[in-house]
Amino acid sequence: MKLFVNNLTNVDFSYLHPTRGLMGESWLVQLELDGSLNDQGMVCDFGVVKKLVREWMDTTIDHALVVPTEMERLCVSADAGETEVKWHYPDGGELVCRSPSRAIALVEIDEVTPESLAAWCIEKLMALFPQEVRGMRLSFVPESIDGAFYHYSHGLQQHNGNCQRIAHGHRSRVEIFVNDVRDDKLEADLATRWKDIYIGTKAHRQEGPEGVNVYAYDAPQGEFYLSLPSDRCYDIDTETTVEQIAQHLAERTKQIRPLDEVRVRAYEGIGKGAISEA
Repeated sequence: MKLFVNNLTNVDFSYLHPTRGLMGESWLVQLELDGSLNDQGMVCDFGVVKKLVREWMDTTIDHALVVPTEMERLCVSADAGETEVKWHYPDGGELVCRSPSRAIALVEIDEVTPESLAAWCIEKLMALFPQEVRGMRLSFVPESIDGAFYHYSHGLQQHNGNCQRIAHGHRSRVEIFVNDVRDDKLEADLATRWKDIYIGTKAHRQEGPEGVNVYAYDAPQGEFYLSLPSDRCYDIDTETTVEQIAQHLAERTKQIRPLDEVRVRAYEGIGKGAISEA
């Protein structure tokens, strides 16, 4: 007997890619359980399945920096509840992230893909289910997007939840309307400029070496630090909430098209976002 749950939840996180570096990502979670029926005629109660998997994803992967510990040019150290990750880009640049350990998921694989991360999750999750569950098929599925999208990472110092983590992210679509008509070129140009971008807040910047952006702040979960090459960053004046990102994009588009009405729908991952007009 098999039990399935489509679109059980979605995870928004960032991870280290072997060539592209820090990448924001958003995936839907699909689940199948294989097992025998219990005395209630169930493999497992749907309520139990959803609660268990969602809570595990929320505390392990969602809004975390996922680091494949077997990737090349990587150094990881942990001490007193803090984890530091150092990784060198193929072109010689360096990324350093230091944060409370719960904000970084160390995964024993050499590269993060939907398949490799799912296999790692299955191994961890199987131990949490009752004995009637004898097998599991878990898959991560990117949202199908017809149009422009970009991967971005950020951190929200003032957020009380896990969004405060300095290196989490999203894979997000963007829709730009000029006089109520979508402008595919403006959307594509933005997606190209912001490919694999870190969107930072200017107030979080600290002095660093030339060509390197350094961000640091204290938040309820602890102290956060991130440095990475400047050409992979884009700073705005405010916190990088999706509302502020939408407003920033609307204002920048208005500068290009000052005589037109502009509306921006900026997404934060899957199925949610903000609208701003200028």
